[in-house]
Amino acid sequence: MRVVVDTNVLISAALKENTPPEAAVHLVAASHRLLKSALTESELFVTLNRPRLVAVIRPNFPDTLRKLMAAAELIEITERIAACRDPKDDKFLELAVNGRADVIVTGDDDLLALNPFRGISIITPAVFTQRS
Repeated sequence: MRVVVDTNVLISAALKENTPPEAAVHLVAASHRLLKSALTESELFVTLNRPRLVAVIRPNFPDTLRKLMAAAELIEITERIAACRDPKDDKFLELAVNGRADVIVTGDDDLLALNPFRGISIITPAVFTQRS
């Protein structure tokens, strides 16, 4: 399955063990094809390096995310999308459409409100782990 994981899920997984976001990230790493764009990858690492987060992120999780992102398929964004009520989230829709994703995993209500988007399911980490 081709999967887009929102930055909020990856950061949530980095903050707390034994949560649906962490389970979803491990499931994607083990059994699915993670998609990334230059923009989504940049957002992740910029967010991870924010001083307020550096102090609370689990010690080894940034390495886990680096490995996950290194293995992810880089998608070139050729079709731009402006569909989300929060324009900052359009990058995940663009990644999903351009990368022919099967699903977007997110905790963001602005994206969840669009489910499905062009035939792509948009679901929470908890639903993703139940279905996979």
